[in-house]
Amino acid sequence: MSLPVDAINNTRRNLLKALPAIAIVPFGFGQVSPSPIAVQKLHSFQIRVSDVADSLKFYQDLFGAPIQSRQGEVVCLRIGEGPQFFSIAPVLGGELPGISHIGLSVADFDVNSVAAQLREFGLSRSIKPTSGQNDLNEAMRYWVDERSQTAGGSISGSRDLYFADVEGIRYQLSSENHCGGGGDLGETCANLELAPGNGLFPLVDISHFTTFLANRDRANDFYTSAFGKEYQAYQGPGSPVIGVGDGVQFLMYVGGDQQGQPTQAGRIDHACFSMDNFDVDAVLANLTDYGLTARENASDTQPFMHWISMRMPNRGGAEGGTPELYFSDPDGIRIQLQDPTYCGGGGYLGDSCLPPA
Repeated sequence: MSLPVDAINNTRRNLLKALPAIAIVPFGFGQVSPSPIAVQKLHSFQIRVSDVADSLKFYQDLFGAPIQSRQGEVVCLRIGEGPQFFSIAPVLGGELPGISHIGLSVADFDVNSVAAQLREFGLSRSIKPTSGQNDLNEAMRYWVDERSQTAGGSISGSRDLYFADVEGIRYQLSSENHCGGGGDLGETCANLELAPGNGLFPLVDISHFTTFLANRDRANDFYTSAFGKEYQAYQGPGSPVIGVGDGVQFLMYVGGDQQGQPTQAGRIDHACFSMDNFDVDAVLANLTDYGLTARENASDTQPFMHWISMRMPNRGGAEGGTPELYFSDPDGIRIQLQDPTYCGGGGYLGDSCLPPA
């Protein structure tokens, strides 16, 4: 028996409404669980700034980080011994300064193979996003950025793989040798440009990223499944941190428990670096001498400020508090500095965490 036209249309509309919800579920009943993406480490990130030259001077003054590659107007600063890096890029039309994406290294990285795994977790292929568009337009999609030789790629073109999660947070997946340079995997960085000085705080590595979302539990469920990771600490009963694999680095998702499709994109709140000889008073004194001022109002963070947040036992910190040290850059972008042992856990240095699985 054929269905009335109205019934067919209603069925079609209901199906279309359900598609976004279906897209965020990696697998369902009766299906074989896809194999996790073999994420190794936090590898890179990018900040979009109002003036690249000003930000470059600021970060090199603080960290003494050399430029290990360039991609047109974008400069990539080495972290520690490299090839880990963070890049500084100009804001594009319609954008505000901030952290644009998180980079993760993947074992035995191959663009096509990892893209196939992303499809297994519910993502679909897209084209490179244009500037100024709503990040939710790319939710649960991935794309490949083909960099030409003139934009810091190889003669044949480097292929950089990105994806956006259900709340529009962007990630890059790359080889562990990726340095932001040429070669098929962006692994060729032959012209290291030393910083003018040694910097106040030479960096060791990336420590973590904290991201604000409408639904933190959804993100924790997705990333523990997609990356095959475990929680390594808790900053409160409902605030786990996802260990990336070395027992120190982690991803943290905070926010609410809003159900259904998000109505606005999430936000990468801050990136954290690790540094040797971490001493709260000494770091604050050096930041003050450089020209930063103490933040007096937690709801009013302006450029060139520094502050301490004491994480107390109710949030997994030490008795008396685990000091977490922050500063804001020329655009007000928030950066945290911690000891290399900081893992988001207890103890004065935040170094008391569950052992890696």
